[in-house]
Amino acid sequence: MKNRVGIFGGSFNPVHYGHIKVAESFLKSNIINQLLLLLTPNPPHKKSEHQVPYAHRYEMLKIAFQNDDRVTVSDLETKLPTPSYTLQTIRHLKSEYPETTFFLCIGEDSIQNFHKWYKFDEILKLVPLLVAERPGCDSSGIDSKILERAIFVEHQPVNISSTEVRQADDLLNSDKLIPANVLQYINKHNLYR
Repeated sequence: MKNRVGIFGGSFNPVHYGHIKVAESFLKSNIINQLLLLLTPNPPHKKSEHQVPYAHRYEMLKIAFQNDDRVTVSDLETKLPTPSYTLQTIRHLKSEYPETTFFLCIGEDSIQNFHKWYKFDEILKLVPLLVAERPGCDSSGIDSKILERAIFVEHQPVNISSTEVRQADDLLNSDKLIPANVLQYINKHNLYR
């Protein structure tokens, strides 16, 4: 079987159960057999957000997915020219791994604004979208050329955001939001204080 890899990017600041659950949904779809987690160094659309240093976010991501051999955590975007655009990353991956079929994994909330992504139409020519469903999201108003390239996968989202985790009053006891081993890392390095 040809290798089918999902590309799931983000700033993961920090990684939480919402990210883990959506990764599981992409893999459970059986459309892909591997998931490549691409940690974005400096997302062009999140300039104002407080970013914990890349090295810490990378370590937390590796810790969160260490027991799933279908998931690979990648620092590829630190090696590519900035700004870090998805299109550039996909072009690089497709040229490096011509035998692999790639899918761009996003949430249904992200498909609403996909038309605002840098050269989104070029992305659609290169890869189909694998979209995690979100109850309450209405995709009817989305451009048909985007929907034609989208495959929706079943997903029950966990209602958590990285902002919520960063702003938690009692991060020391936030094991309902993030895995215990990630929480341990956060506390050891005194992050998000």
